[in-house]
Amino acid sequence: MIQRPITLCVASLVAASAIGAAAGAAAQGAPQSVTQTRVDVVQMGAGFRASRLTGATVYNRDKDRIGTIDDVILSTSDHNAFAILSVGGVLGMGKHYVAVPFSSLQISDKQVMLPDATKQSIEAMPEFKYTPD
Repeated sequence: MIQRPITLCVASLVAASAIGAAAGAAAQGAPQSVTQTRVDVVQMGAGFRASRLTGATVYNRDKDRIGTIDDVILSTSDHNAFAILSVGGVLGMGKHYVAVPFSSLQISDKQVMLPDATKQSIEAMPEFKYTPD
């Protein structure tokens, strides 16, 4: 007599677990695979943190001030990085943003350069506008 209620109880727990697991799997969606890539941590450690680049002044080859880095954005389609430069204006008035490929920047000795740029060439670029969140 004691054996039967325990068996029923165990069977109920097994059934509830199976139903819960099936419901959890459905709620989580299709299984996803994650690809892992080994990263050279020494090489990464020598890289540049976006948070440290934000606000950095960008100069050209002649040491003319071109603008400031406002942000670094990764494109969703090809994962390329772009530096968003704040250019033009005086005391924040009249400035606008332009996107330049991050690969076109040269960074050495904590100085950021866009060697072949001029103020006029950068200000003539199409304006970059942030999309609303």
